[in-house]
Amino acid sequence: MTGLKGKVAIITGASRSKGIGAAICRSLANAGADIFFTHWSLFDETNGNGVDKDFPNMLCKELRNIGVGSAHMEVDLSLKESPSLIMDRVEETLGTPCILINNATFESPANFRTLNTEILDKHYKVNNSGTLMLSVEFARRYEKSFPERKDGRIINMVSKGPDPNNLAYIATKGMVIAITEPLSVALAPIGITVNSVDPGPTDSGWINEEIRNHLLPLFPTGRLGVPEDAARLITFLASDDSSWITGQTIKSDGGFLGK
Repeated sequence: MTGLKGKVAIITGASRSKGIGAAICRSLANAGADIFFTHWSLFDETNGNGVDKDFPNMLCKELRNIGVGSAHMEVDLSLKESPSLIMDRVEETLGTPCILINNATFESPANFRTLNTEILDKHYKVNNSGTLMLSVEFARRYEKSFPERKDGRIINMVSKGPDPNNLAYIATKGMVIAITEPLSVALAPIGITVNSVDPGPTDSGWINEEIRNHLLPLFPTGRLGVPEDAARLITFLASDDSSWITGQTIKSDGGFLGK
């Protein structure tokens, strides 16, 4: 992989040791990028897979031991001021970033009987408003700081499929898929590519034995996806080798048959 040494990358939603966000941080760091990551423990306590206590500090130390710069902050992406706060902190600690991985997400199960506007709004504020406004704030500062460079990268984590119990989650992730192509057209002239990655069901700490037994027959490769699978593709998309790929939503799911 070429073109990551000395670059600054933002990864949102890296709060657990087994999560996709942490795997992305490690993969990009091993490719030479300096890493700034965000986390939000309140979500992990109430809606996520549980708090991985003190993991952000441990991950930051781990990344520095690889030999790259690293910093992190706790931030609620549902707040309108968060994109500017994140960018300010990155610039203060590591410099202007040229890579943004929109990995943070809000997810709370809701079917047609339980879905309401409050649940939908919570998903929208993080998955759509937070993600898009961080992306445009990133792009504005990239354009100002790097008027001659053409190595900007925005990569979104998305999901789709016939899950009747995650209506708000699938709906809001669908909006991210929809905005990928037009945003890529808007940012191409300033040297930023925009792509989305759909990793399919990934064993990142939420899969119990019952779910595993249900999903495994749907993977023709004979195994479930792991965070490192998504991280390898994202590292490629973040590199100079991917400069001609933009506006795409790429499935990296081992041929999962459940979609």
